Amino acid sequence: MRRFLAAAALLTSAAVQAAPTVTIYSYRQPFLIEPMLAKFTEQTGINTEVVFAKKGLDERLKREGKLTPADLVLTTDISRLTGLVDMDLVQPVASDIVNSNLPKQFRDPDNNWFALTLRVRNVYSSAERVGKVDINYEDLAKPQYKGKICTRSGKNAYNIALVSSMIAHHGEAETVQWLEGLKANLARKPQGNDRAQIKAVAEGVCDYAIGNSYYYGKMLSDPKQAPFAEPVAINFPNQDNRGAHVNVSGAVVTKYAKQPEAAVKLLEFLSGEQAQQMYAEANMEYPVNPKVKPSPLVAGWGSFKEDSLPIYQLAENHQAAVKLLDQVKFDL
Repeated sequence: MRRFLAAAALLTSAAVQAAPTVTIYSYRQPFLIEPMLAKFTEQTGINTEVVFAKKGLDERLKREGKLTPADLVLTTDISRLTGLVDMDLVQPVASDIVNSNLPKQFRDPDNNWFALTLRVRNVYSSAERVGKVDINYEDLAKPQYKGKICTRSGKNAYNIALVSSMIAHHGEAETVQWLEGLKANLARKPQGNDRAQIKAVAEGVCDYAIGNSYYYGKMLSDPKQAPFAEPVAINFPNQDNRGAHVNVSGAVVTKYAKQPEAAVKLLEFLSGEQAQQMYAEANMEYPVNPKVKPSPLVAGWGSFKEDSLPIYQLAENHQAAVKLLDQVKFDL
């Protein structure tokens, strides 16, 4: 009996040791991704370990080089995804499962990065003073909006991506004129985060504001912040032409991953229907997988037409966007 128990213990120990662990460097907050990771482990037997930080993970990954423990990076904004590619810190992934889960425009043409959620850059308006509006981003530079618009810093990644999309559609010369007109129409200097812009509309500082839709959803779901979101209407711009600008969160498999096969399995899971639904419910973002519907709250805002511009073009225009923002001294 003792020999049997000893043998069983050895087998159990070997099985535990054999189970791989995917180490994740994440800019996404733990509360958002941990339920999905628990479900992944339950279904696959593959363990996960998360290292969370608000910034600096790309520099850390580069510094660690071949010694990095990271197998996968979860991050926000297309510029961060492509930045990891530019730093030669990722490896391409060939997965029919991922490719079938994610539309082409939300995958890197060279399979180096993959989008996992969509966030829309909306225009908010005062429900009482203005109501819902049919508006284009281009309209925000028109004289009738003078002193009526709020936004966060132009150098924020979300706004840089919006400017990048304007360059893609209109070229740099027209985008400079647009930025000058938008700056002239601001009710105050760019400041605060996206939630602060919604609050500013509610408090009458401005009639319009630029912000990501999921912040609006989070505020509506928070009893303490709902009073600031409820007097504000959400509008999807450019619905009569190219569609609303979208950005993404996404993932890459690291160049020196110790568990590359397990990391790909996690990527396949995160792009699948179950995880995409969990993402949608937890963070009020839009699923990238077209088979998955947004959360009931988000769906209540109505359907919208999204800009079909390939996401990678936002990254291609990133530096040009920063240059134009500096040129017009947008934040000053």
